[in-house]
Amino acid sequence: MEKIIEVEGLTKLYGKFKAVDDLSIYVEKGRIFGLLGPNGSGKSTTINCILSLLKYQKGEIKIFGETMSPDNYELKRKIGVVFQDVAVFNELNVYDNIDYFCGLYIRDKETRKKYVEDAIKLTALQDFKKFRPKQLSGGLLRRLNIACGIAHKPKLIFLDEPTVAVDPQSRNAILEGIVKLNKAGATIVYTSHYMEEVEQICDRIVILDKGKIIAKGTKESLKEMTTMGERIVIEMAKPDKKIMAEFEKMPNLLEAKYDDGKLALTFARGKEKLPSVIEFLKKNELSYERIFSELPSLNDVFLELTGKELRD
Repeated sequence: MEKIIEVEGLTKLYGKFKAVDDLSIYVEKGRIFGLLGPNGSGKSTTINCILSLLKYQKGEIKIFGETMSPDNYELKRKIGVVFQDVAVFNELNVYDNIDYFCGLYIRDKETRKKYVEDAIKLTALQDFKKFRPKQLSGGLLRRLNIACGIAHKPKLIFLDEPTVAVDPQSRNAILEGIVKLNKAGATIVYTSHYMEEVEQICDRIVILDKGKIIAKGTKESLKEMTTMGERIVIEMAKPDKKIMAEFEKMPNLLEAKYDDGKLALTFARGKEKLPSVIEFLKKNELSYERIFSELPSLNDVFLELTGKELRD
């Protein structure tokens, strides 16, 4: 497949600190490409280098086969960027904000009018054209931010945590809009700390940590990397110490954790454990409300690869 983004040997230093360390990635045409990593992993630095917003010490970056540079304005016309921080004009209403940002790239008035209406429809802002940003909810403001970034119909779109701090309904609307953009022909680079979103929409994923790639592939291939085989969740009263000790003796158990009325038993790969857990509950005459088994999620992979310690 055609490579829309090619990054070879990218290195970015802040003094002696390597924010990005000899990084090489590529993004193929038509993908929704997930770029993941904990805080300080190098995600934002990598994107800013790709967009020529930051100077870097080593490496080569090409977009659409052309070398990216700060003054390559023709190339930048093909790119849309939606940063995490909302950047719109409070003095302008919804329609005029989108029209302004679209006008930076599209000069013809009739074409721009159509593009603005398309962006409004895509982000479901039809009922809010005359509203100013301060009158919008957090979800609507996020959708306006996206509309401003994609109104000129770019072929490549960078979305940096576009659903942060919005309600589930707005999040769902934003994700549906992203999929529509992709189906309309846009290649998308997507960053998020919500692993379920990435699992839902991304078809290729790279996980960064300390400026290096620590894993890459499809969500299915990444899940094969985890030591976890299944997690069995039992809704029950908290077991006493003796019973917990017996649970912890079960073969291939990685972790037993009780929280909020649920006992979660995480097992390593191997034979299915649900039948043996049910048998254990019957043998010890333990009552429970519900029991179910979960396969590894992308969140499990992420935490296993990057660790569970808190990051700044």
